Amino acid sequence: MSIEFETKIDKLMVSEKKSNITASEIRLIWALSLASVIIYINLYLVQGVLPLIAQTFDVDISHSTLLLSVTSFSMAFSLLFYAVLSDRIGRKKPLMLSLYLLLLSDLLMVFVSDFSQLIALRALQGVLLAAVPAIAMAYFKDELSQGAMLKAGAVYIAANSLGGIAGRLIGGGLSLYFQWEYVISVILIFSAIGVFVVHQLLPKHNNTVDRNVTCSKKLMGGFKGDVSGFVIHLMDNKLRQIYLIGGLAFLVMVNQFSYIQLHLMNAPYQWGRFEVTLIFLCYLSGTFASYYSSYWIAMFGRIRIFWLSLLMMVLGSAVTLVDTSQFICLGFLMTAFGFFFIHSGCNAWVAHRAREHRAKATSLYLCSYYLGAAIGGPLLLPFWHQWEWPGVVLGSMVTLAGLSLVMFKLMTPQRRKVRSSLIVNN
Repeated sequence: MSIEFETKIDKLMVSEKKSNITASEIRLIWALSLASVIIYINLYLVQGVLPLIAQTFDVDISHSTLLLSVTSFSMAFSLLFYAVLSDRIGRKKPLMLSLYLLLLSDLLMVFVSDFSQLIALRALQGVLLAAVPAIAMAYFKDELSQGAMLKAGAVYIAANSLGGIAGRLIGGGLSLYFQWEYVISVILIFSAIGVFVVHQLLPKHNNTVDRNVTCSKKLMGGFKGDVSGFVIHLMDNKLRQIYLIGGLAFLVMVNQFSYIQLHLMNAPYQWGRFEVTLIFLCYLSGTFASYYSSYWIAMFGRIRIFWLSLLMMVLGSAVTLVDTSQFICLGFLMTAFGFFFIHSGCNAWVAHRAREHRAKATSLYLCSYYLGAAIGGPLLLPFWHQWEWPGVVLGSMVTLAGLSLVMFKLMTPQRRKVRSSLIVNN
């Protein structure tokens, strides 16, 4: 894909306001957004109930954090599998099958009595949780018009953040009053209702997907073709940079939220185990940013928005060093706002740049994204041990400095192209 084509993308976004989104497109957007909420509630549930898990299964609380790590790792690599599968058999079948199997895994968790069994089930859940994020953006790209696609990306990412907030808060709130089995039972009931609604909203037949499946079979024709689909995107220097930006940004954001809980549970704050989950309400600024990202990118351009988002993450991290509850919350509101702008922009950019093997392109981005989250915990741990929260901020700043270098390399050729185009037009 030429750079000239990409410079026109921001201009095309303006047409979103003039586009008429059909009822079937709205149904698809709602269906995949609700599926996303279900996925992220199940993914981040354990982060709000770690003390309860430690008590129930008689393990150290630091040991219980393995539940989130093992899910993130299995989820990251399973994204690549679903990318191949959805290109071969269509988007809807693997997506719905994974959701129904997720309900079964939730049911099995109710009867688990051993921590090692719980670890194994969470690893399995990571495989099942990967289907929706791996398939969703490619599904949108297949089915939606340009204006609807841009809106869908914004709504979908906003749904991601709402699911993450809900999972942590619901888990943390229920853990104060109920045992582990009842907490999982509530999540199972909620998820079952959501999966039923998703099934009803998704289109019954998908002609676009059917054509894509036929085309992909001709293009790929076997394992060698599947590998080549990933290689095409990995050989694309611009896509590699986008993948790296998303991974580094998520590394900082999600792990800052983990370490700030430890900071707030210590003196002088002494927040309780449910109170510390309330810091995740700062995700709401990210929900707001995600929802309006397409409008603001259309108004100000992708380059300016990306740099503004990075600045927000840097300033947000710095503000938390003013060690009061108010400034910590303000800093996390800024960090979440900046991160979700970057994440929304990267998601849309990958979908636009990938002309073929779209699900593979998206899955590679998300693989990098979740690997960033998984690597970030151990990476920032020495900083925490040495200097506690100021050390985490220092490690975050070093990571964001690296992110800025990648972003500069990504944006500079595009900026030059835009300037040359303006000179020619004038």
